Amino acid sequence: MSQEAVPQQGAPAPPKGLLQQMEELMAALNADLSQLDADLSGPRPRLPTDPDRL
Repeated sequence: MSQEAVPQQGAPAPPKGLLQQMEELMAALNADLSQLDADLSGPRPRLPTDPDRL
């Protein structure tokens, strides 16, 4: 197999600290939960009102 060289772009970035990683994860989780809340709060399909179908 051939391997392609990946060009380096200056010095590598320092590793993220644990606090920064946790803040990024919490922000992503918050965005996901906000979207889920919006999805669940949206219009709901009507249920059948026929008592024989319940």
